[in-house]
Amino acid sequence: MTFLVIGIFIILLLLGIPISMVLGMITIVYFLLVGDPILLQSTPQRLYSGLENFGLLAVPLFMLAGELMNEGGITNRLVKFSKVLIGHFRGGLAYVTVLSNMFLASILGSANAQAAMMSKVMVPEMEKEGYPREFSSSITLASSIIAPIIPPSMIFIIYGTLSGTSIGGLFIAGIIPGIIFGLGFVLLISYIGLKQKFPKSKRATWQEIRQTTLNVIPALLVPFIIIVGILSGVFTATESAGVACVIALLVGVFFYKELKWRKLPKMFISTVVNTATVTFLIAMANIFGWMIAFEQIPQLIVNTMLSISENPFVFLLLVNVALLIVGMFLDGIAALIILTPVFMPLLTAFQIDPIHFGLIICINLTIGLLTPPVGTGLFIVSSIANVKFENLIKASLPFTAAAIVMLLIITYWSDAVLFLPRLFGL
Repeated sequence: MTFLVIGIFIILLLLGIPISMVLGMITIVYFLLVGDPILLQSTPQRLYSGLENFGLLAVPLFMLAGELMNEGGITNRLVKFSKVLIGHFRGGLAYVTVLSNMFLASILGSANAQAAMMSKVMVPEMEKEGYPREFSSSITLASSIIAPIIPPSMIFIIYGTLSGTSIGGLFIAGIIPGIIFGLGFVLLISYIGLKQKFPKSKRATWQEIRQTTLNVIPALLVPFIIIVGILSGVFTATESAGVACVIALLVGVFFYKELKWRKLPKMFISTVVNTATVTFLIAMANIFGWMIAFEQIPQLIVNTMLSISENPFVFLLLVNVALLIVGMFLDGIAALIILTPVFMPLLTAFQIDPIHFGLIICINLTIGLLTPPVGTGLFIVSSIANVKFENLIKASLPFTAAAIVMLLIITYWSDAVLFLPRLFGL
């Protein structure tokens, strides 16, 4: 019966049915085939119980914070601040793209939102300075995957909710890996820039640097207060999302004066729609995970993995390969929701810290945004930047390779992930 269910699952995906609907449909089909009425009767309760988690409150709140920060004029100030700092180096605008994405990552936490936003801002600017459009688009796409790594991160919230792992611990653990990814992309840009003789921008004056720095300080208050608040124990990771919304509103309305009250209803609607999409997917995945547990698939995978090797090094290598392949075909959040319950029993067997594994699985699935055939980041940037899909894939290959190398560093250098959480007792 398992193979029949898998076959139906693949067919429904190939028909283009949304993954959330596929998860729900395949579960109901399975329960009908089993013929156990108790399973069907319990399904509605399971459907809603998957959403009864305090940590999930952070999802709409961080989405709203991102909307408020974007409409409040934060994006342009962060980009300008980055340009003033490093824009005068060879390939300066490419560095600016990476640094701006790192700043925005501490506000948005969504790679797709960041890719869309930065494609509108940076690709035309880089092309104007003489950079090839394909390269401009590829670096914008690649650096957007830093968004789910640097806190706050929606994908960390979902993993923490599903696995029972500390969301605050995941947030803090993402800081060093996020910096590693940023430095990795900077080194690659340096090599490409020297090879292709990228242009330089005009060096900013001290007066411009001082003024830009003063202007950007309110924008940086949000990530600063989130991290300090969590580390000091003033509020939880979930509560920090509410604090972020309040600060973003105050900064946009009273400091920058670009956030207008009349825009709030539109932002609320956008937040509700995006939240509904995510929570519906979580609810469907919850009953799908229940079906997987009923079929004892996690135990089967555990036994299979242990039969191959009991070495954690080999296990993590197999996990990376499997997740990179899955990320090529499934949306990252959907794959995370499906696979987290499957992998959690393995962590005890191989003595792997759940925070470390959380970074591994989240980064793996985020890299899927760069890989065809269904990498959503590729479609977003290709459409907004007006670059041929196949050309964008080709231009993104060096950055995809660099991302995989950095993933392996984070996989086998656990201290890079766990140093800060251990330091603060998380």
